[in-house]
Amino acid sequence: MSKMEVKTSLLDNMIGVGDMVLLEPLSEDSFIENLKKRFDHNEIYTYIGSVVISMNPYRSLPIYTPDKVEEYRNRNFYELSPHIYALADEAYRSLRDQDKDQCILITGESGAGKTEASKLVMSYVAAVCGKGQEVNKVKEQLLQSNPVLEAFGNAKTVRNDNSSRFGKYMDIEFDFKGDPLGGVISNYLLEKSRVVKQPRGERNFHIFYQLLSGASEDTLRKLKLERDFSKYNYLSLDSAAVNGLDDSANFRTVRNAMQIVGFMEDEVQSVLELVAAVLKLGNIEFKPESRVNGLDESRVKDKNDLKEMCELLGIEQGVLERAFSFRTVEAKQEKVSTTLNVAQAYYARDALAKNLYSRLFSWLVNRINESIKAQTKTRKKVMGVLDIYGFEIFEDNSFEQFIINYCNEKLQQIFIELTLREEQEEYIREGIEWTHIEYFNNAVICDLIENNTNGILAMLDEECLRPGTVTDDTFLDKLNTVCAEHPHFESRLSKSSKFLNDHSLPHCCFRIQHYAGKVLYRVEGFMDKNNDLLYRDLSQAMWKANHSLMKVLFPEGNPSKVNLKRPPTAGFQFRASVGTLMRNLQTKNPNYIRCIKPNDKKAAHIFTEALVCHQVRYLGLMENVRVRRAGYAFRQPYEPCLERYKMLCKQTWPHWRGPARDGVEVLLKDLQIPVEEYSYGRSKIFIRNPRTLFTLEEVRKQRLQDLATLIQKIYRGWKCRTHFLLMKKSQVTVAAWYRRYAQQKRYQQVKSSAIVVQSFIRGWRARKILRELKYQKRCKEAVTTIAAFWHGTQARRELRRLKEEARRKHAVAVIWAYWLGLKVRREYRKFFRANAGRKIYEFTMQRIMQKYFLDLKKTMPSMSPIDKSWPARPYLFLEDTHEELRRIFHLWRCKKYRSQFTEQKKAIFEEKLEASEMFKDRKALYPSSVSQPFKGDYLEISKNPKYQKLGSLVEEKIILADTVNKVNRANGKGAPRLFLLTKNSLILADQKSGQIKSNVPLDDIGSVSVSSQSDGFFALRLKEGSAAAAKGDFLLSSERLIEIVTKLHRTAASTAGRSQIRVDITDEFLVQFKQDKVCVKFVPGGPRNGNSATCKRKNNRLLEVSVPSP
Repeated sequence: MSKMEVKTSLLDNMIGVGDMVLLEPLSEDSFIENLKKRFDHNEIYTYIGSVVISMNPYRSLPIYTPDKVEEYRNRNFYELSPHIYALADEAYRSLRDQDKDQCILITGESGAGKTEASKLVMSYVAAVCGKGQEVNKVKEQLLQSNPVLEAFGNAKTVRNDNSSRFGKYMDIEFDFKGDPLGGVISNYLLEKSRVVKQPRGERNFHIFYQLLSGASEDTLRKLKLERDFSKYNYLSLDSAAVNGLDDSANFRTVRNAMQIVGFMEDEVQSVLELVAAVLKLGNIEFKPESRVNGLDESRVKDKNDLKEMCELLGIEQGVLERAFSFRTVEAKQEKVSTTLNVAQAYYARDALAKNLYSRLFSWLVNRINESIKAQTKTRKKVMGVLDIYGFEIFEDNSFEQFIINYCNEKLQQIFIELTLREEQEEYIREGIEWTHIEYFNNAVICDLIENNTNGILAMLDEECLRPGTVTDDTFLDKLNTVCAEHPHFESRLSKSSKFLNDHSLPHCCFRIQHYAGKVLYRVEGFMDKNNDLLYRDLSQAMWKANHSLMKVLFPEGNPSKVNLKRPPTAGFQFRASVGTLMRNLQTKNPNYIRCIKPNDKKAAHIFTEALVCHQVRYLGLMENVRVRRAGYAFRQPYEPCLERYKMLCKQTWPHWRGPARDGVEVLLKDLQIPVEEYSYGRSKIFIRNPRTLFTLEEVRKQRLQDLATLIQKIYRGWKCRTHFLLMKKSQVTVAAWYRRYAQQKRYQQVKSSAIVVQSFIRGWRARKILRELKYQKRCKEAVTTIAAFWHGTQARRELRRLKEEARRKHAVAVIWAYWLGLKVRREYRKFFRANAGRKIYEFTMQRIMQKYFLDLKKTMPSMSPIDKSWPARPYLFLEDTHEELRRIFHLWRCKKYRSQFTEQKKAIFEEKLEASEMFKDRKALYPSSVSQPFKGDYLEISKNPKYQKLGSLVEEKIILADTVNKVNRANGKGAPRLFLLTKNSLILADQKSGQIKSNVPLDDIGSVSVSSQSDGFFALRLKEGSAAAAKGDFLLSSERLIEIVTKLHRTAASTAGRSQIRVDITDEFLVQFKQDKVCVKFVPGGPRNGNSATCKRKNNRLLEVSVPSP
């Protein structure tokens, strides 16, 4: 359907028939054909009145989007095409607006999509109800309960990869505004026999495979499990992997869902331990052992699995092993112990596994109920959602199918009763005369099964409780005696002779004619499954377990509360549960969803008519349609009816001025519809025969075509006239624009001509003036050029005269200099002949050294001792001299620098030097301490009145006073302490009160341990046997760690005869706390974000310090 198209009725653009009540003619073939036609066009929902038929498409369809939710929100049930959202919205609005409790009954066989239908209903209600933090939390918990229950209660079967193997009824509670407050879940008849045995092609419950696939290696090691499925006897291997199921991802989903619902981490671990125990229990095998009396006694073959299971549950191995070998029977004051043979031991093992898993599942349901139950005690509105097994007819039907089909009989009974009651109430409400409707009442079948005296369940319980030899055959004999004359009971061995030759009825079976057809039940196993017996020895062994859940799951094992009464049978419990469920449903307004699967291959686009026909029969859908059509097939309020068909009458078209009922009466009278075909209710029109409705639809369709033709004619005329007027207006506009354009073009031509003439005249005048100016300029340039040439000539003459005169003077000077040199050489020639070379060398070297020292003086570096610059060496032969001068200069300026120091400043630098020797390149915190001066007394004890009392208690001079954090070994948290260092002792005092907590002589301190990282933690290690060592070592932290350790080390070393305090730098060291040694380990943390190092206690023997990365 396009976005522009709006559907206002399920009759619009209908594929097939949207409501089976309107199907004409009505037969089983036409019913199936209509379902197939709609299924082929992806229309998986069809109505039977207010009942929704849902076909499983086995693929995702785009019909559950948020837009679809908004489309069906607050809309009339029949206003849009059939959808499960329409039923959910109708139920929710009735609950919210009319204050009627609702129940939604979802039935169908395995694989038909019941679980998905219940999820869709719950998700729709969650989407349309109120918003808010608390409301959203409740909605999330209700929705997340589904993955938990599916993991523990669903399994892969040949018909369905996610088949619910239990019945579920959830009551969702709402407040007066329609916001969810909580919910309560009830479970029915978990198929616990699946725990120990699965049919071929099927799997055990999902949780076993999810645990082995998705749990971490650490978790599996704690649970003593291996990831290989083949290691466990209770897991079938032929279907362990299922296409489309990711067990690993589903396990993470289940863990997350359990956390959202409210399970604590220890509860989740306890549940997983029980699941692992069930797997281990299946691996226990037995062997026979002969006794003296000749009887066989069972013994466990390999006790390794038994041992691991006992460790998981906290049971003494001998107690459980004895429970598998002996059985104790109590009768009044007597106890009789009998041995179990191998077959009985295997029976006891499987019974324990089934009971353990079944009770765990019931505990899970109760635990979820505790989390999702409504917290308020005010009156609540309730919407129940029932997702329960459909009618089952297999080749081999046993006790489980008998119980399931009994439940479906009760649901069919209440369905017929509530449907008829709803019809009758609507007729009475609308003032329509009620006529009796003939239908099949299956109360006689329910009575056959549940009668307290002669019912099948009552006789089964009677046989189970009867002393003597009781078998399945004796039970069948009793049925043949009591139920032989019942019209719906068939047995080949009954007194009725009509079945003696019926070879389709085996001797060990009986057949019941249910409302959905005949079902053959094999009595083998009826007694054992109804007894559901767990030996008392096993119950008591489970109760003795140290596991947190065992005493809750096996309360009957308490020796102080031994109950000799036989526990109620499975049939009795289920009959009581069904009775409670039926009474609950009868108090609510019912809404029905009938789920059908189109094929057995779990494939899309395949419609198997025989399979669908079988389901239509046992779901009683044809019976439902007949009940619905027994009175009036179609009803509709007057307003939408008049709105839909008003175009069929001239008096009502296009608008009716008056009450809608009067308009409908005028309309039907004008159409000449027979009076017996309809009736007028108070707010609705009732139409008896679907053909009448289809006749109206055909007439409406023809009338819509006529109206469409009329609208097209009027539209085409309007369109042509509009086009003509537009063309006329365009012509006038074009003509006006053309005239304007022509005048503008003529004006531009005239203007252009005038501009050309003006430009020519201006050009001639300009060229004339230019010629005159050029002539004047040339005359001026000629005069300037002549004068310049004349001046140049004069200057060159004068230059030649001056050069000639200078050459003459230079020649005279040169001759005179040569003459003087000649005279000097003649005079001193006798002195230079012997040592002229040495003297020249000495003179040259003297001049070079003089120049070297003068240049060095000019380029001398600064007087700072840290200035490492020095002028470059000018000559190679001066290299040693140059370096020696550099050394002498550096020593001289260091001496000059030291001469400026006071004694106090000198001591500070000595401490800095000692800190450098201890921590440089060894402690990452050291570089940040270099620029910080060591102050010593940071607290100013003598001046601060707060610490006046503390100052009076310390007699010696205080070398260092600062605040440090003393680390508590219990939790790794720090407590502030005052740290005082004197010449002979170390004092720790309370920061608030100033009271001295510890006074440690320096002689008792053996060593100090610090890490190599940027933290401020340090440990004072006391000498063993010293008086201060009784309380243990001290683990402290301070931002001034470098200064504290340096002063402590320096003070201890300054006293003669005292041993030095050793400083150990390591990232892992031991600290003695009283009697225990604790390891302090330093590990790198995340990137530095302004946080300092943090200390956390990992266990009793480990404190971990997380140091932020730089």
